[in-house]
Amino acid sequence: FAGKEGSQILAVAAGVVTWAGPRFGYGNLVEINHGKGYATRYGHNEKILVKVGETVKKGQVIALMGSTGRSTGPHCHFEVLRNGRAVDPAKYIQASR
Repeated sequence: FAGKEGSQILAVAAGVVTWAGPRFGYGNLVEINHGKGYATRYGHNEKILVKVGETVKKGQVIALMGSTGRSTGPHCHFEVLRNGRAVDPAKYIQASR
């Protein structure tokens, strides 16, 4: 999702932070485990506002948008994983509204 540098990145669901730092290709990445095999990733952040092991709530600000890692401009690389495999995030975005 393209946006303005420094825009707030929100968790789409409650969970526990399992990664919060640099990761190859993703730049500054936040990964959240939501249980029942689901996890989300938010990449290319300018600044990470959470720590590994922290419990986050749906809608909580977890990072600020940036252009770190393999990126050509400010955006949030958003992924949904189910049992470790990437799935189409479209229906999860709609469900989180």
